[in-house]
Amino acid sequence: MSDELFPPLRAGGLTLRALRAEDATALHRLVNDWEVARMMQRIPFPYPRELADEWIASTHAQIAARTAWHLAIVKEEGGRETLVGCIGLTTAPDAPRQGELGYWVGRRHWGAGIGREAASRLSRWALANLEMDVIRASALEDNPRSAALLRRIGFVEEGRAEREFSARNARLPVTRFRMSRQDLTDLAPAPAEADGVPAVSAPTGFGANLLLVAACGLIDADGRVLLARRPEGKSMAGLWEFPGGKLMPGETPEEALIRELREELGIDVSAACLAPFAFASHPLDGKHLLMPLYLCRRWTGTVTALEGQGLAWVRPNKLADYAMPPADKPLVALLRDFL
Repeated sequence: MSDELFPPLRAGGLTLRALRAEDATALHRLVNDWEVARMMQRIPFPYPRELADEWIASTHAQIAARTAWHLAIVKEEGGRETLVGCIGLTTAPDAPRQGELGYWVGRRHWGAGIGREAASRLSRWALANLEMDVIRASALEDNPRSAALLRRIGFVEEGRAEREFSARNARLPVTRFRMSRQDLTDLAPAPAEADGVPAVSAPTGFGANLLLVAACGLIDADGRVLLARRPEGKSMAGLWEFPGGKLMPGETPEEALIRELREELGIDVSAACLAPFAFASHPLDGKHLLMPLYLCRRWTGTVTALEGQGLAWVRPNKLADYAMPPADKPLVALLRDFL
């Protein structure tokens, strides 16, 4: 039941999964510890045993409502699954595209890199799979290890604040951090290397910094346009784009699109069905992206996400509602007016 509610995420030797009723005893034992509770904003101390049951039950409703994702951090010990902590991401009603990250790890498991692995995995998953643009977090000023962890996984310091800490019954200073897709992109390999495919650039001396990418606006019988969501692990993960990809050596844009559409979506397109429509020209990580956009209304096969990407058939007047890479955005208005 819980795995249907939230498919588990793997993070190194850890698993992040929905909490279960049977986790309550272990959760209470780990969190009812002054050294853990004093660092957390909303955890009381002592921590009542019945509160563990109530809180676990509430997390299921929050995941279903997509307002918060509170998860167990578990690992295998002696052939058995062991709860080692919890991690959560919550949204605010007045800022639905922003999330707040929090986590704790039981004292017996400190120093094993568990917080880093779990926080990095959940943050990247959220930016790639939720309608979320920014994740924020805070660390007590007397907890420099937490601040260092956040910096290491890509969070950027954005100032100071004060927060209420239930266990200490006090308002204490914290350092505030934020992470956006751009922060992740800055940590990622250059786009030319990220997918393991050499990007085609123009010959030296003639626009040598050009990065050539072909894209396709697939249009169905109802006049809807297909957008694909960049999956976790790629630069700009979570943004929506027109399907396509980089040209391989010796390929024309049409040949690249035929290959990419077959590999990514499982459909076959002929060059005669690809109509040149517009192009994007945009600076990108020290290079300059040149991206012709083709339109296609005919193909064979069923559009299927073969690379774990999200897919959406979108009415032309709704395309602007989707967060897209800067290079794709200028094409939206042209396509909307055309269709």
